[in-house]
Amino acid sequence: MSIGKSDPLYATLRHLELYSVQCGLEPTDWKPMPSIGRGVKEIRIHVLGEWRIIYVAKFEDAVHVLHSFQKKNQKTNQHDIELARKRFKQIGG
Repeated sequence: MSIGKSDPLYATLRHLELYSVQCGLEPTDWKPMPSIGRGVKEIRIHVLGEWRIIYVAKFEDAVHVLHSFQKKNQKTNQHDIELARKRFKQIGG
């Protein structure tokens, strides 16, 4: 079974994890992403595949989602890292 970003289950889990961050809590499963920028973290969702949400919450006014994608290999694709890094710089990171 394959799901996409618009799948209700993935969308619900994504929103729950980001809501936790907005409330000042840690996501269920995450890791720091210092190669992208200071304070950047990756939420890991393990439901019907592997999903990643790269975000930064160091700004007081918002949680900035830099990139969200389905991970298809063990190592994160360099394109995904570069895209998140570029977006981080665009918001002043």
